[in-house]
Amino acid sequence: MAARTEPPPYPVPWTQGRVAGWVATVDHKRIGVLYIITSLVFFLAGGVMALLMRTQLATPDTDFITRDSYNQLFTMHGTTMIFLVVVPIFAGFANYLVPLMIGARDMAFPRLNALSYWLFLLGGIVLLGSFFAEEGAARSGWTAYPPFSAYASGNGQDLWIVGLHILSISSLTGAINFIATIHNMRTAGMSWMRLPLFVWAIEIYAALLVIVLPALTAGLTMLLLDRTGWTNFFIPDEGGSSLLYQHVFWFFGHPEVYVMILPAMGIISEVIPVFSRKPIFGYKAIAFSTVAIGFYSLLVWGHHMFTVGLPFGLQIWFMLASLTIAVPTGVKIFNWIATTWRGNLIFDTAMLWALGFIGVFTIGGLSGIFLAIFPFDWQVHDTYFIVAHLHYVLFGGSMFGIFAGLYYWWPKMFGRRLGERLGKWHFWLTLVGFNLAFFPQHFLGLLGMPRRVYTYRDDDLWTAYNLVSTAGSYVMGLGILAFVANVVWSRKHGERVGHDPWLADTLEWYATSPPPPHNFDKVPYVTSARPLRDLRRRMAEQDS
Repeated sequence: MAARTEPPPYPVPWTQGRVAGWVATVDHKRIGVLYIITSLVFFLAGGVMALLMRTQLATPDTDFITRDSYNQLFTMHGTTMIFLVVVPIFAGFANYLVPLMIGARDMAFPRLNALSYWLFLLGGIVLLGSFFAEEGAARSGWTAYPPFSAYASGNGQDLWIVGLHILSISSLTGAINFIATIHNMRTAGMSWMRLPLFVWAIEIYAALLVIVLPALTAGLTMLLLDRTGWTNFFIPDEGGSSLLYQHVFWFFGHPEVYVMILPAMGIISEVIPVFSRKPIFGYKAIAFSTVAIGFYSLLVWGHHMFTVGLPFGLQIWFMLASLTIAVPTGVKIFNWIATTWRGNLIFDTAMLWALGFIGVFTIGGLSGIFLAIFPFDWQVHDTYFIVAHLHYVLFGGSMFGIFAGLYYWWPKMFGRRLGERLGKWHFWLTLVGFNLAFFPQHFLGLLGMPRRVYTYRDDDLWTAYNLVSTAGSYVMGLGILAFVANVVWSRKHGERVGHDPWLADTLEWYATSPPPPHNFDKVPYVTSARPLRDLRRRMAEQDS
């Protein structure tokens, strides 16, 4: 006779169910995982859009997709990668790691934290759902310049605006939460000069979002009012100014570039010392350079507008300010390289992604210096040179940093390591494919190929460079498939790890892998920026 199962002595809350527990959670770690997984799903969607566009451009005079479909794809690809992938995935890392790194039990406002995630998911659904709207999705580019965006027919553009409004509220609530948490919930002994460098990056990331998101919200609201016919803010024929929109958008848009790159820099500043077996070279220089980059990013928006007829004095100002921002960026790069100098380098996958970040981001930074010189910008503006620069900075920068962070912190999040063999296949396929895809686009831009065109003339060099670029995008796609396979394989077969598989330096590795809901039973007193190293040293001294 089967044993009788007794009911529990008290009713189990519905919020503890396998699915409902995730839906109703306010645990910062679960919210962080939700952010990361959702962003990776959107990343796959954005990648499919990119492959469709590159297939269309592989050869001249192709009709694989129509002009209108291509316009929708490049608009939604850019919007997806920026607003649904890079910015929110860093929010996911920050949600998971910041409380652990500063020795806190949770975020300052757990319910507000949950709200920010669900608004992010809703905004993503509204954006991608616009493909099913009347006349399809928005088709005016991810910048949505008027007057075209003000006159575009169909409600896809309206859904694009509404989706970005929702995402802006999500990012703003999350940013306020990060600032409150970092300022008020640091554990005993953790002064500002003992903060992990990733937390420094998230502090500036959040501050920039609080400053610039209201500008985006105002610009989008004015654009939506223009579209309804009530106002004429950006319509030149009715007395408005389309340049006003560009100023508003790029006051948001250029700091947004650093919103997408500073957290990646923070990740690199955590990974390289651990796999070099050395302390970071110049901790204070890297921390203060993060602040400097955030400050100068607010002063350089006009270098996106060199061709609109700005006064000559303003062009000189924006050129000099843009060149100045290269100084703190260079400080970081030289300090990372100095950290590896004479270190005991361990070339695990996370370290490969970090080193790859330095290489490809430096190429993007150098082309950015070219673009800061306004006579050069006049020549290559709105060409494929800009596409190449953008992707070297944002894919070669942000995504390489993201993958470094995923391979580094995956054991902490899930208790298992991602496979090294598949991880290295992922890295090398992506690195080779990325450079094949985007390096030739510099030459296409110098040869005069405009961006945002769905076909092009039958020219030997244009055809060759586009074919190589398309081949590279498919190689990159194979690399992403290797990552997906790695995630699926490691879920059951990945190597189980303890608290600290890397012999790392920061507090998150003091908790179990994965951490309990309350994070820590006890937090050690922080005496430096490397608290775990200090703890290991004290334990070794006691044993001896």
